[in-house]
Amino acid sequence: MRTLETSILGIKFQNPFILASAPPTASIRSIDMAFTDGWGGAVLKTIKPDTLEIVDASPRFAVLKDKKSIIGFQNIEMISHKPVEEWCEGIRYLKKKHPAKVIIASIMAPVVKEEWQNLVRQLNNTPADAFELNFSCPNGMPEQNMGMAIGVSAETSAMITSWVKEVAEKPVFVKLTPNVTDIIEISKAVEKAGADGFSAINTVNGFMGIDLDTMKPRMNVSGKTLYGGCSGLMVQPIGLRCVSQLENSSSLPILGIGGISTWKDAVEYILMGANAVQICTAVMLNGYSIINNLKKGLLEFMEEKNFSSIDEMTGLMAGLVTNHEDLDKSKIVYPKFDSGKCMRCGKCVTICNESGYNALEMTADGIRLSEDKCQGCSLCKYVCHNSAIEL
Repeated sequence: MRTLETSILGIKFQNPFILASAPPTASIRSIDMAFTDGWGGAVLKTIKPDTLEIVDASPRFAVLKDKKSIIGFQNIEMISHKPVEEWCEGIRYLKKKHPAKVIIASIMAPVVKEEWQNLVRQLNNTPADAFELNFSCPNGMPEQNMGMAIGVSAETSAMITSWVKEVAEKPVFVKLTPNVTDIIEISKAVEKAGADGFSAINTVNGFMGIDLDTMKPRMNVSGKTLYGGCSGLMVQPIGLRCVSQLENSSSLPILGIGGISTWKDAVEYILMGANAVQICTAVMLNGYSIINNLKKGLLEFMEEKNFSSIDEMTGLMAGLVTNHEDLDKSKIVYPKFDSGKCMRCGKCVTICNESGYNALEMTADGIRLSEDKCQGCSLCKYVCHNSAIEL
């Protein structure tokens, strides 16, 4: 019997779809709504010590569009403003109303042992299921030596992980930043320090660009701008790469994050090693109700491919990632042209001539391929307007 239920570190999830720590989990009321809609769990917007003051900028969102579709999202919002006790009361309320839902408390503090441990002790006294250590927020916190400033240092990340593990009474996930040269250096350090799992990835630090009509930056705060956390479809390849790296180097469970908006995206993350997935940007753009299609699509895929559980799928494709020297270079895969679909626009010929190997020629009968010139790069397939080329 097929099921979306899964278990991670002894925590039972009704389904593998979790709200990421972000604006959609900034209030108890919102999380309550999401749980009612069918989400499997939520990572609370990052909780801080009460002594830490947070002031957000306005506006704090910007987007990158491909025609009418939003393919990238920039968010410079900082962590939660709410006091710790308000979150503690909210966790108790949510667990009482939704006992089967998973609640993960995201936390952040300065690099001070007492600050981290006091925060953990307060949240130990709630029915939250796990902690997520936010070592990766790129928005405003690095200037205060927190967030991404912690996550880029293996030594500091390991030190704080060990502090938390000394007092934590719940499993500890470390949320890793992609803004490093080698994410595995960081993951190995926190695993050695006692981390129980990984959340990957947080947003990619970037610059959302300039609106050439207004001659203003897309992220425009009273005429000034900054680098900030980028998410959405544009970061999905980075997230998948990091998840597969973690899967291939560790046995710890992984909560996959980064550009997930459809059930297909979720399946890719699961196949590359994620035990469950966190979603933020798609919810911010479309609402909590996307959970219905996520669950429906995943279940139908599992039925089609004859998977009975999430565990059967997890990491199934991660082993396909190899080194360049191990790739089979004994074959050339040639393009095949569908004359019925070909519009004879000549774009593939032009591109092959200018960026390929001059292997294509336009004739009265259609496109002619010179196999002696073709190197099987596949570029022609991807520039074709009408999907008339297969490999």
